[in-house]
Amino acid sequence: MVKNVKNDSVRVAIACQGGGSHTAFTAGVLKTILREKNGNYEIVALSGTSGGAICALLAWYGLLTDDRDEAVRLLDSFWTENSASSLWDMFLNNLTVGTARLQDVVAIPEASPYTYPSWAQDYLRSLLEKNVDFDKIKTLSRSSSPVLLVGAVDVLSGKFKVLRNSEIGVDGILASAALPTFFRAVGIDGTVYWDGLFSQNPPIRDFVQDPDASVKPDEIWVIQINPETRKKEPRSTKEITDRRNELSGNLSLNQELDFIDSVNKWVDSGYLPQGRYKRISVRRIEMLRDLDTASKLDRSQPFIHSMMAYGEKKAMEFMEKLP
Repeated sequence: MVKNVKNDSVRVAIACQGGGSHTAFTAGVLKTILREKNGNYEIVALSGTSGGAICALLAWYGLLTDDRDEAVRLLDSFWTENSASSLWDMFLNNLTVGTARLQDVVAIPEASPYTYPSWAQDYLRSLLEKNVDFDKIKTLSRSSSPVLLVGAVDVLSGKFKVLRNSEIGVDGILASAALPTFFRAVGIDGTVYWDGLFSQNPPIRDFVQDPDASVKPDEIWVIQINPETRKKEPRSTKEITDRRNELSGNLSLNQELDFIDSVNKWVDSGYLPQGRYKRISVRRIEMLRDLDTASKLDRSQPFIHSMMAYGEKKAMEFMEKLP
């Protein structure tokens, strides 16, 4: 964890939930937070899973150079380049999203990602390497730099994996984003990994593992993609599928937050030594649009831009309410 920031600063860790194209919302939130340079909040750690891991990586990489403007530029650059812009890409995007929505109506055979070329995964790799010089991370990272945590899951053992700081190469990010219905598992050091959505979405309890309470965050800000509640009972096949996806995406998140809540209660009750533990506040920035699961695959420019703008709006409202 980061040491010796500003003595009067509130130490903040930002956790970015995964959710495909919906995490363009996360990019908008992070851009707004990063533009706020005069506040009393210091970013000491970031974590993420899947698309949230990509956003956390881009913000973190900019912060390693002490350049928040660069972090904002990287978030803009990635999502602009990742959006479907050519006629062929727009056709493929519409086909992918349309097929995903059609699966709620008729039975469509699913194809293994091992039966077709890994073009999408290769393209994502090229985008990441274009925006982040992974070879430079070790030289940029200092003891005072923010921490980055990325979640994935070991396909064979089922064990959760949290990658940290300089050990997070491009393969680590691809592993965290390897949704098995679309991407092949990613091999790292002889082990294969799938999307962190199956493990910690995103890693949070790892923020507080340092034995020194003074370097733990004072607050954790969660950028939540999957809505926590719904206003009406889902009844159609599509509504049931969408709600099931939201609940499964929030399951590990709420387990992570329950751990923080339990520690806070033990601190308040005096059961834990003050030198190692402290109360940590949790705040959420929630994506509250009523969107279907298939839209998590939508890379159309209008959708990506609207999600980023929505994230900026929600982050501004959040920042205005801070003490």
